[in-house]
Amino acid sequence: MAQVNIHTPDTKTTLEIPFAATNIPAGFPSPADDYLETPLDLNKKLIRNPGATFFAQIVGSSMENAGIHDGDIVVIDKSIEPQNNSILVCSIDGEFTLKRFKKADDETGYLMPDNPDYEPIKVNRHNHFIIWGVVTYTIHKH
Repeated sequence: MAQVNIHTPDTKTTLEIPFAATNIPAGFPSPADDYLETPLDLNKKLIRNPGATFFAQIVGSSMENAGIHDGDIVVIDKSIEPQNNSILVCSIDGEFTLKRFKKADDETGYLMPDNPDYEPIKVNRHNHFIIWGVVTYTIHKH
C-alpha cells in the first residue's frame, strides 16, 4: 500500500502570489498582456471547507496514470460525499492508501490503482474500511 502523510492546512496565514490576468494558452502563442491581476491566495483557491481539508504527501506510484506521482501533495476534503470513481484517501484494514473507488454492488467495491503494475483491492464487509476524504487537487512538481 502507498504511504500517506497527512497535514492540516494553516488557513490563518496568507501568501499572496502575483497572478497573470490573461489565460496562458497551451497551444499556439498569443501576444501577452503586460500586467498582473489581483494576487492569488492558494488557501482561497484550493480549500473550500477549511475545517474539513487536509494535505497529504503521497509515497508510491500506484496512481501515476491519474497524474498523482510519488512525492506529490494532494488536497483532501473530508466533507465531500464520495462518488463512484472518486479518488479517495482511505484506510483499509488499518493502512492508509490513495485509490480510485469503484462500487461493484451494495456490499462490494474496489480500490482501483491507476497504474497497470498494481492490482485492484477488493473491499467488502469483512474489511475494516474507512473513507477518509476525497482528493480535490494535486500539487505536482514538474
